[in-house]
Amino acid sequence: MKRCALLVALAVAAPAFAQLAAQPPRRGVPAWDKGIQPISRESYYNAMECGKKGGDSPACVFWDAGLCRNPEFVVSMYTPYKMVAYEVWHAVHVGQPPPTPSYPEAQRTRVTIGVTPVPASKNPISTVDIRRGDKVFRPTSQAPETGGGRFTFDFDAWAPTGDMTLEFVGRAKTVTCRVPQAVLSQFR
Repeated sequence: MKRCALLVALAVAAPAFAQLAAQPPRRGVPAWDKGIQPISRESYYNAMECGKKGGDSPACVFWDAGLCRNPEFVVSMYTPYKMVAYEVWHAVHVGQPPPTPSYPEAQRTRVTIGVTPVPASKNPISTVDIRRGDKVFRPTSQAPETGGGRFTFDFDAWAPTGDMTLEFVGRAKTVTCRVPQAVLSQFR
């Protein structure tokens, strides 16, 4: 009887975790193995061409769709590449001529993780951390919203030098999403 009580006490005292695995970028994304980087002239023009493809959700713009799938929230990424590609895609999508996005603004853009709760979510996310081995990267800025928000990181947290774990710290539990190096290197 005492043993059962001890196990129940340990289970209640231990934080709840849920482990996910990141999905590679959607099919149709041009080959890339350098990971998320600051914008360069080459990636800027590549992102503009990507945005000109049009369509409802081209894979080169929405490569992050389905990243860390779970029943509580949806994850989206915002990077310098995606900033340029999305701006061009949005204009083309609504029938306007492709714009020339601001290169200096793209240079100032960092990596932002967007967390949007799904309806009836019972685990509002308060912050996101990145774990690389023993090192923890905390957001350089965050804009919490009801149940989620936007969490911005510098590029060093995203270097495709090894596996990483995204930790979505929620009120009820922490949800982790393991991102293998091979997947991380495909992010733009």
